[in-house]
Amino acid sequence: MSTWRGAEPPPSPPIPLAGWLRVVWRGTALGVVTFGCLGLLLLVRLVERPLFGWHRPVTPFITQFVCRMAFVILGMRHSVRGRQMRERGAVVANHASWLDIFALNAKKRIYFVSKSEVAGWPGIGWLARATGTVFINRDRREAKAHSTLFEDRLKANHKLLFFPEGTSTDGLRVLPFKTTLFAAFFTPELRDILHIQPVSVIYTAPPGQHPAFYGWWADMGFGAHLLAVLAARPQGRVELVYHAPLRVADYPDRKALARACEEAVRSAMPGGSGQGGASAAG
Repeated sequence: MSTWRGAEPPPSPPIPLAGWLRVVWRGTALGVVTFGCLGLLLLVRLVERPLFGWHRPVTPFITQFVCRMAFVILGMRHSVRGRQMRERGAVVANHASWLDIFALNAKKRIYFVSKSEVAGWPGIGWLARATGTVFINRDRREAKAHSTLFEDRLKANHKLLFFPEGTSTDGLRVLPFKTTLFAAFFTPELRDILHIQPVSVIYTAPPGQHPAFYGWWADMGFGAHLLAVLAARPQGRVELVYHAPLRVADYPDRKALARACEEAVRSAMPGGSGQGGASAAG
């Protein structure tokens, strides 16, 4: 999987003593909530899985609670515009940060589609597996296997969430959407029953900080970025813009659907263009 390197990461802001105190109490609170609820989720899943299989009538609410509490603990504003999709289908969004996971899960019951390497990441991989993340290799040769997996999950009324840019950015732009994963929606079993909802994830940096403060990309260390976010005061905000769902059957192929999703996501970014070239990539 490629990594975007189109902008120089901003220098990490110095953390004063008061900032370190916020790191300690926010980090502790976030850890207690996250891993405490993860333990509860795993216990519930022991009963939920044999009874309901792919269906998860209880555990997604635990995940949503954790994600909502994360923004309360951080003191970061989280807001939403638009109607969340009720139709069967998937969600696509731009990708800027590890915070996207919390932001997108806080308001909607979704299941992320992630690169397979994430499953092996310490801590994060464990959380991802527990919350039902779908792990894949971004390889066209595995398109058929992906389609079967997606079909099972989508028919169980799971809202799968994709990041079609294929990498995270500084949050100030939208990269061309890769089209490979969109092919899975055009199988005969899915094309006529699915909708895709584009979502724009828009971060506003804390006052006085670099506009890309919440972006996490290239070789930026997770630990340093996490410390900066935990220490920040005042915090910035994140806004989700839910665009009108697109009916898959209304588009002739994956490239046309990917282009329409990209244009919708880009339209809500500051300036309306997302500072990137609008052209779907393979």
